[in-house]
Amino acid sequence: MKTRRHFFRNLFGVSTVSLFPFSTVARIIEAPHHLMTIKPNRLKIGDTIGLIAPASAIKEDVLEAAKETLRSLGFIPYHTHRILGNHGYFSNTDEERATDLNEMFANPNVHGILCARGGYGCTRIMQSIDYDLIKKNPKVLLGFSDITALANGIYKKTGLITFHGPVGSTLNNEYSIEQLENILITPKDNLRIENVSLDDTQMKDSEFERYTINSGKATGKLVGGSLTLITAMIGTPHEIDFTGTIVCIEDVEEAPYRMDRMLTQLLEGPTFKKAAAVMLGVSKGCDKPPKPDGFTLKEVMIDRIKPLNIPAAYGMSFGHVDHNFTIPIGIAATFDADAMTLDLLETAVK
Repeated sequence: MKTRRHFFRNLFGVSTVSLFPFSTVARIIEAPHHLMTIKPNRLKIGDTIGLIAPASAIKEDVLEAAKETLRSLGFIPYHTHRILGNHGYFSNTDEERATDLNEMFANPNVHGILCARGGYGCTRIMQSIDYDLIKKNPKVLLGFSDITALANGIYKKTGLITFHGPVGSTLNNEYSIEQLENILITPKDNLRIENVSLDDTQMKDSEFERYTINSGKATGKLVGGSLTLITAMIGTPHEIDFTGTIVCIEDVEEAPYRMDRMLTQLLEGPTFKKAAAVMLGVSKGCDKPPKPDGFTLKEVMIDRIKPLNIPAAYGMSFGHVDHNFTIPIGIAATFDADAMTLDLLETAVK
């Protein structure tokens, strides 16, 4: 009990002024100079969508289901022989996975790229990606989880807007499809993204609880994704510069102490404290029952994020869950931590 009391003294022992600095005024921080933004072409019915597995292997039946979903949306699925390879815990060798990605960007008959699944392996191919090729052949790249490395790394190196959203194996529910259509197929100026309604089971699940950590609004460019991958890129050429950004964070099957460790690593870095806002998705499987001297996921999130004194909220509809936002990495947006809404201030495709 002594440890827990000490924790909450540190958590709430701040001035009233610091608790509510953004209740009425939006916080706007300019990001540092970046490469010129490149927007990919919007997707159209009849377009060919290239499927790749740049990380872990995908089972053939799951691949076939993803292809059927794409066909139902009016797209033509395409993939090479590399997608069903199996090299240890990867879908294929580093060289073959990087080649598949590069060839999809180079292929003029492929209009967009959907990662079939995440897993692990994208950080191993970052140095083998042809970034000049991508700049010359921009197109939609969509995925989440391990794809966080590709989405943020490609944006940083080329300026191409990428998309943190469903992978092929999870693009199978109405909400996720609607989000994708609103962003990639029929984009609208000043689009507001709102959370999906929770069902009765989710309402009782602490991992789906929605709560504001710091009130207010903030405007900045969207970055982030899987917390594990965000921290894995620290110290590499692909490390995210969080200055003036809205940082999107989620993860899966990580104990609260591991989430604590990764967030602490970000806090000790050079730019995370310069972020404009933190938008936390659902960290599924991360609220492990605490030991007598442990903390819940919510306690960790509040303890690590609240002292930043920037708008922040937990429980947004993205992560390793059925219903997912499509988040354009690199696009300017405004996050309202009280209303729990995200307003995209520009279209992400042309």
